[in-house]
Amino acid sequence: MDFFSILSLLGGLALFLYGMNSMGEGLKKLSGGKLKSILGRLTSNRFKGFFLGFAVTALIQSSSATTVMLVGFVNSGIMKLSQTISIIMGANIGTTVTAWLLSLSGISGDSFWVKIFKPSSFTPILAVVGVIMTMASNKDKNRDIGSILIGFSILMFGMETMSSSMDGLKDSTAFSHMLVMFANPVMGILMGTVLTAIIQSSSASVGILQALSLSGAINFSTALPIILGQNIGTTITPILSAINGNTDSKRVAISCLYIKLIGVIIISVIFYTLNMIMRFSFMDSTIGVVSIAVIHTLFNILSTVILMPFCNSIEKLADISIRSKKEEKKTDVFDTLDERFLSVPSFAVEKCHQLVCQMADISNSSIIKATELLRNFDKKKIKQINDSEDLVDTYEDKISTYLVRLAGSKLSDKDSREVTKLLHVIGDVERISDHAVNIMRGAEEINSKEIKFSEEAIREIHIISDAVCEILSLAVEALKNEDCEIAKKVEPLEQIIDKLKYKIKNNHVARLRDGNCTVEMGFILSDLLNNYERVSDHCSNIAVCLLEIANNSFETHEYLNHVKNDGENEFFELYAAYRKKYSI
Repeated sequence: MDFFSILSLLGGLALFLYGMNSMGEGLKKLSGGKLKSILGRLTSNRFKGFFLGFAVTALIQSSSATTVMLVGFVNSGIMKLSQTISIIMGANIGTTVTAWLLSLSGISGDSFWVKIFKPSSFTPILAVVGVIMTMASNKDKNRDIGSILIGFSILMFGMETMSSSMDGLKDSTAFSHMLVMFANPVMGILMGTVLTAIIQSSSASVGILQALSLSGAINFSTALPIILGQNIGTTITPILSAINGNTDSKRVAISCLYIKLIGVIIISVIFYTLNMIMRFSFMDSTIGVVSIAVIHTLFNILSTVILMPFCNSIEKLADISIRSKKEEKKTDVFDTLDERFLSVPSFAVEKCHQLVCQMADISNSSIIKATELLRNFDKKKIKQINDSEDLVDTYEDKISTYLVRLAGSKLSDKDSREVTKLLHVIGDVERISDHAVNIMRGAEEINSKEIKFSEEAIREIHIISDAVCEILSLAVEALKNEDCEIAKKVEPLEQIIDKLKYKIKNNHVARLRDGNCTVEMGFILSDLLNNYERVSDHCSNIAVCLLEIANNSFETHEYLNHVKNDGENEFFELYAAYRKKYSI
């Protein structure tokens, strides 16, 4: 190889790795919804777990990404170690699909139909289609498919560039001597392990080996131990990911290593023992891209068949290897905001949505407890509301920080809109909790000063309290279910609450003139009404945000002007119904 061949090799390798990364990112985005659905069916059944691991990895084309997610699941308490082992085995087989796609490079023949299936023939077409879909389409799905096609085309072009640059290696004496060294099983396994650990992708390192095989310079005796080593090297990614995790997440990573290492040891001992006895003639034959894909797949299938009955033993081995710490931090709800999930944005967005919904439930509960204090004062609820406020503040801090980091990831348009929505909503949810504390303090003042409102004032407070509890319930339900029909019910009730506030204030002024109320009562009542109105305003913000994001825009004032002034029948029908329900 001369200097320019080396440049060509490096350029081809760069294109190959970039294409694989681009294709993987596109697959993750495209499969985001499916991935979320599949992961929702987590199970302790080892066979279902195996197919789960296979399906997820086949979708995202990276066993490393799957195992890193498993480390995150266990670290955040979503899964147990026992659930992950069979999933890892399924992922090991799922990742071999890439090698079969790359084996298309080995197609040869002179007929039209054989030539058309060669990557050099059809990848330019895929690249053109991918560019058109990426640049011309407004749909996320089409752009993701376009990204996959472009990534695959670049990957195959990079592979062909690498193989072309290595054509002269088969005639190189120095390269032949080096290959003889790697024909030694121990050296070959070590070489494959180191190469894959550096690249952190068995699919990529197998692809590089396939590109090398196209030059005709490598035989079975050299390729076989390298492939075995590549399967060990791919475990470096989950190991690095688990370094800062808890004990169980480290056990997941060590389980990945044990599955690969034990499989390599067992199969190597059996194969090389048989080879010593029977002397396999094919070992000195030149290996092709298809044969590499077959060996890669066969190894993972055989090791899975051998080790599947021993899942419990692998779990025990991981427990023995990674001892529990005496004072280990317990898993809390915020551990689900794991940085490992940032590599699969659709899943991370879903976790954020779930936590925002939990936060909304806490704020809703606080408002209900605060309004109950106005009817029946209970000191226990004071502490509960204060504790809830602290918890909601923590939710806001943790989720907001994570969402900002998530916004910097490669998001689909749908996920980007969802992140925008959550960032807007989370502030309103936190402020609702603040207003619950304000209402609670008003109830404390009424109780401590033994203030007695008139029966009419109490009745009015109860009416507006019920209206506020209903509007908050509607907003939270719409948020949790992403239900636009429920969200549409919020704004008419918000208008009613505004009018209730002014009517109650006017009624208080009238009672004040008649001597039935005092100025001090007026201050407390005004504070309560202002807090109620602000709660309804925040509910309106949440509902409008849901509706506008669903319509792929964010023009809050435009929407409010439309529903209030353009005479929508649905809005005025709901408005009339609420006015009747909460009349004073």
